[in-house]
Amino acid sequence: MSDDSAPVPHKRRKRYSGKNPRHFGDKYKERDPQRYAATFAKVLASGKTPAGTHRPIMVAEILEVLAPEPGRIAVDGTLGYGGHAQEILARLAPGGRLLGLDADPIQLPRTEARLRALGFGPETFSVHRSNFAGLPQVLAKLKFGGADIILADLGVSSMQIDDPARGFSLKLEGPLDMRMNPQRGLPASALLERISVDAFAELLGENSDEPHAAALAAVLAGKSFATTISLSAAVRAALPRSKPEDAELSVRRVFQALRIAVNDEFTALDTFLRNLPYCLNSGGRVAVLTFHSGEDRRVKKAFAAGLREGFYSEVAQEVIRPTATERNANPRSASAKLRWARKVS
Repeated sequence: MSDDSAPVPHKRRKRYSGKNPRHFGDKYKERDPQRYAATFAKVLASGKTPAGTHRPIMVAEILEVLAPEPGRIAVDGTLGYGGHAQEILARLAPGGRLLGLDADPIQLPRTEARLRALGFGPETFSVHRSNFAGLPQVLAKLKFGGADIILADLGVSSMQIDDPARGFSLKLEGPLDMRMNPQRGLPASALLERISVDAFAELLGENSDEPHAAALAAVLAGKSFATTISLSAAVRAALPRSKPEDAELSVRRVFQALRIAVNDEFTALDTFLRNLPYCLNSGGRVAVLTFHSGEDRRVKKAFAAGLREGFYSEVAQEVIRPTATERNANPRSASAKLRWARKVS
């Protein structure tokens, strides 16, 4: 008979290897900024995003566009790490409320806990597991006629990119998954196995403007790739005459196209933009951050159509981009574009 009272031997945590450990699982100091503030600050100062976090982009510009005020109802349709939400919440008091939407079941409870720890209670801040396409249902459930402020920060977050287990990383080996919600749909590996050459070539062109779409589709479609690294290597091998930097761009575009398809991102965005005027209160404002041409084209066309049809009184005439200072401090902001619109009063 075993002795259940025997003490459990103490297991020491793995030593923090160097200033910047390579593997996500080893970066426990970066992922615990409250306990290791100095390490967290050093990573930020080096121009990098600490593992397990996300640096909100164009915060000052978004606050200027949305102009949050006390008592307003705000929506962050892509809550993520909650960086934008935190700044907006601080400006809604007293009497305001923010609804945070996110489809990621892994990140959502972590962000809720972080913002609760900052003092934002249920009467001020509520979370809803949904992507932004489900905003009308969330508003109806809460019996809100609309919102005064709506923000959507599109694309993938740093928390998802940096964790190799999520399958988004180009450089770190992990399962070829890419699902924002790992509990729904098929992973990228299954999509690749099932898709035809012609369909994948069309997908690469539509989702990422890939110039080598036909050549890559002939090599990748219908094949089995279990990991992110095996897919990256196959893309490079399919472009032997390309310069290394051009091949790397193609790797990024293939991953982007697959991620958009796996998560049906364009359908969700089209649904969100179609319903958006009906989710805004009179005079309400919306801001959308995009990160590639396929997203930006949709937002630009939807806002222009809303202006012509009398839904919006104003829309952004020119896209707003991050400053050089922000791009240097946070290279992941480089491709961001901000557009805004205001509903008629």
